[in-house]
Amino acid sequence: MANTLYGASQDFHDFAAEYRRQHPDDVLTIDTALSADQDVTALIDRLAANGRQPMLICNSVGDLGVPVASNVFASRERLARLFGTTSAGLHDAFQARANAPIEPRYVDSGAILDEVYEGEALDLARLPMLKHFASDRGPYVTNAVIIADDPVTGVANLSYHRSMRHARQALATSLHSRGHLWRMLQTARERGQALPVAMVIGAHPLFMLAAAARLPYGSDERALAGGLFGAPLELVRTPRHGIGVPACAEFVLEGSIDANDHAEEGPFGEFSGYSSDRSTNNLLRLDTLMRRRDPWLVDIVGGNYAEHLTLARLPREAEMSEKLKARFPAVTAVHYPNSGTHFHCYVALNQSRDGEARQIMLALLGWDPYLKTVIAVDSDVDVVDDSQVLWALATHFQPHRDQFVIDGLPGSPLDPSSSIDGTTSRMALDATRGAGFDGIRARIDDSALARACELLVKQGRQP
Repeated sequence: MANTLYGASQDFHDFAAEYRRQHPDDVLTIDTALSADQDVTALIDRLAANGRQPMLICNSVGDLGVPVASNVFASRERLARLFGTTSAGLHDAFQARANAPIEPRYVDSGAILDEVYEGEALDLARLPMLKHFASDRGPYVTNAVIIADDPVTGVANLSYHRSMRHARQALATSLHSRGHLWRMLQTARERGQALPVAMVIGAHPLFMLAAAARLPYGSDERALAGGLFGAPLELVRTPRHGIGVPACAEFVLEGSIDANDHAEEGPFGEFSGYSSDRSTNNLLRLDTLMRRRDPWLVDIVGGNYAEHLTLARLPREAEMSEKLKARFPAVTAVHYPNSGTHFHCYVALNQSRDGEARQIMLALLGWDPYLKTVIAVDSDVDVVDDSQVLWALATHFQPHRDQFVIDGLPGSPLDPSSSIDGTTSRMALDATRGAGFDGIRARIDDSALARACELLVKQGRQP
């Protein structure tokens, strides 16, 4: 199942060139000199305010000396094109490939080996960084995929972690998710060891999507990346610790994290839309900096912008959609809206019996630890459209009978409203019509809609 739309290359440069050739209207190139202090974020903010989410390429940003590509993941349509499908088919296409993992393959050479710096030559000044928000502590790496091998099993894990410069050869980072990487770090601590890691900064979008996926402990996201590519992910080994990293990556940092070493970082603009200083304040000491000869800074704009949310959400959304539809055939669609950051989910269904919507919402609230609110609607409601979901809530929902709350569950540590111990409450709202509902939808005949469209075209107004 090769990625025929953009060829077999695993190189971000090839992807960007081919995408710009095929979809020039969906790429905005800025040649004007920009500041590395918030200008890229500001551009994306103003574009979003006007309903635009193009891939953004900025050729002159401060003194970075490299092009900056950002907003790549902001558009679901753009991501669907990676899989040769439409936005409506994105979940199924992603899961079809994710469910057919292919083990990675090691190769002898790759662009990431163009320049390798160690010892005194290693200086984080060679790594471009942007400041995204006025409230950020400083410039950050927002696209930092940390790869680590389990100290016992040797199986690798990939995960995203915000990082800022701490010293010439050290980064302060947060393992805030306290997920698999955190577990590996504790295992290394118990063995009296530091944990060797590699940090990949910039790679093909399919690799980046794989790194955002949630897999069981002991599963390697690099095999999932192979499934997404339809071919083995090509890896080279880092010089000091031999960790497998994408051969065509833009930048790679190699070093180790000692659970006993700490360095302050944050605040940083997180997905909630608030600047967060909640952090594990870990220190990554560097041994090696690798970069290709002609690197790009592939940036992920932080905060609650579409790119940050969609990159993190798509693999989880596709997983939830597959699990729900397999267990509950009544489910027709699942959507995590940008308006709810990672905390809201809409689910559409053809309800066949009373209570089915509640059962489905309970499953969602139990499976996804980030969710705080789930709204169930009928299948004729477009869950991608907030206004339609809110209309269903306004006309079908009665608070005294159609909602329930569960308290004291673990939630996201980056939720600014969570309790001091990280727990949250979760709410389900049943906005389906239910048995006995006797309202009749006001509708317009298809023939009248067709005549209206024809008239608007004649008037020069595209409907």
